[in-house]
Amino acid sequence: MARGEGVEQYAAGLLSVKPINTEVKTAKPKDQRNRLSVCNKLCYAIGGAPYQITGSALGFFLQLYLLDVAQLDPFHASIILFVGRAWDAVTDPTVGFFVSRSRWTGIGRMMPWILCSTPFAVLTYFLIWYVPPFEEGKIVWYLIFYCLFQSMQTCFHVPYSALTMFITTDQKERDSATAYRMMVEVLGTVLGTAIQGQIVGGASNCPDPDELDSSNSTIPTGYSLEETKQAYLIASGVICIIYVCCAAVLFLGVKEKKDNGRKKTLLTFRQGICLVMSHGPYVKLVIGFLFTSLAFMLLEGNFALFITYSLGHRKHFQNILLVIMLSGTLTIPWWQWFLTRFGKKKAVYFGISWAVPFMLLIVCIKSHLIISYLVSVAAGVSVAAAFLLPWSMLPDVVDDFKVRNPDIHGHEALFYSFYVFFIKFASGMSLGVSTLSLKFAGYVTGSCIQPEAVSLTLKVLVSPVPVALIAVGLLILRTYPIDEERRQGNQKLLQEMLDSESETSALGS
Repeated sequence: MARGEGVEQYAAGLLSVKPINTEVKTAKPKDQRNRLSVCNKLCYAIGGAPYQITGSALGFFLQLYLLDVAQLDPFHASIILFVGRAWDAVTDPTVGFFVSRSRWTGIGRMMPWILCSTPFAVLTYFLIWYVPPFEEGKIVWYLIFYCLFQSMQTCFHVPYSALTMFITTDQKERDSATAYRMMVEVLGTVLGTAIQGQIVGGASNCPDPDELDSSNSTIPTGYSLEETKQAYLIASGVICIIYVCCAAVLFLGVKEKKDNGRKKTLLTFRQGICLVMSHGPYVKLVIGFLFTSLAFMLLEGNFALFITYSLGHRKHFQNILLVIMLSGTLTIPWWQWFLTRFGKKKAVYFGISWAVPFMLLIVCIKSHLIISYLVSVAAGVSVAAAFLLPWSMLPDVVDDFKVRNPDIHGHEALFYSFYVFFIKFASGMSLGVSTLSLKFAGYVTGSCIQPEAVSLTLKVLVSPVPVALIAVGLLILRTYPIDEERRQGNQKLLQEMLDSESETSALGS
């Protein structure tokens, strides 16, 4: 719409200059070139699946794996989870800084990072789920390979996130591609939850609670810990194959577009931090979503343990997690329609607050399997909103920055990497603190029955604490200044800037 108006005004102003007018007419198909085919959008979206598949597997199952399969002390497990995520958080702005200074190659600026990191990410991910045959250095083993995997994953995901700004300059096409991406990413969480949950859940080394005598929590014969270890390895192998396939589809199906010959403004790392953190709308968006994301991460990290030990649905926990993810996947298109119809800020308030009554309900009622499934369906609706909205709103902030800083180019990756930095650091804190809380509550490694204090701690970690964090996050997001009017105004101004650059380029040639 704005693009068409800009081209018409530009053409009208140059009618008297015959040679240049001819050049302008040939530039008109740019609208078509900025449009992405369904195939392009799908290939782009598939590239986001590895991050979510591995993320859901690690998020839902790593804590459980370290405590009950690797049989680490909860304190040691908390160190691994916190240090690994904190390291991951630190690598995000570092990688973002180097990506922003990368030179254009024959396959783009972002693609080399994605391709080179994939084989190392796959190898280190597989080794996370391997229980080494020694006891002394177990904590070092998991710490090293968890940190290495997070580093390689960062080298994949930060360039991939910034790729949104380089597949097209049309904001509507970006939003559409983001919706495709969110759909596939939620499908990725479903796939990760399904693969890990169904393979591992079928090899559980603990029976249902009613099969155990409360005075004797040891594992009965017929339940093999070795079988459970093998199941985790098989699940990780399947996920590694999917990871490689998704990276190949992204490379073959998406063409990165060069930045119209604009020169990048080279900055030091410190200048990059100041540049990003001085933009008010970005800071408010990040802090707001920091609190809401922390709420959902606490829920994610402790939900498998909560279902197992607080609700007593040991044989159903993988299915309940799967229901949450499936519900989220099916409601992504509805949320895309909602934010287009009513605006992104309203979608944030309605979508994220939707989960609150169900978080409270799950801990207030007596454990019942059918009610647990119904609550999971309802909670999945909010999970979809939590997935879609931050990534849909980040391009708006980047565009707002471009409008207010027209002479600074080539630093889109910094905005994405610093956002991921804060989210991952919060994730590390939530996992570390929650696992440490379980130690103080008296969690018994390798036991099929846990003390009542552990059950109470898990209830607090999946309900009152996340609800409070959601409330704080939504209050902060009320101050976020980019509404629909400002967003559309920014799009129009950016289009005028692009048209002006096209005019200058045409006159120069």
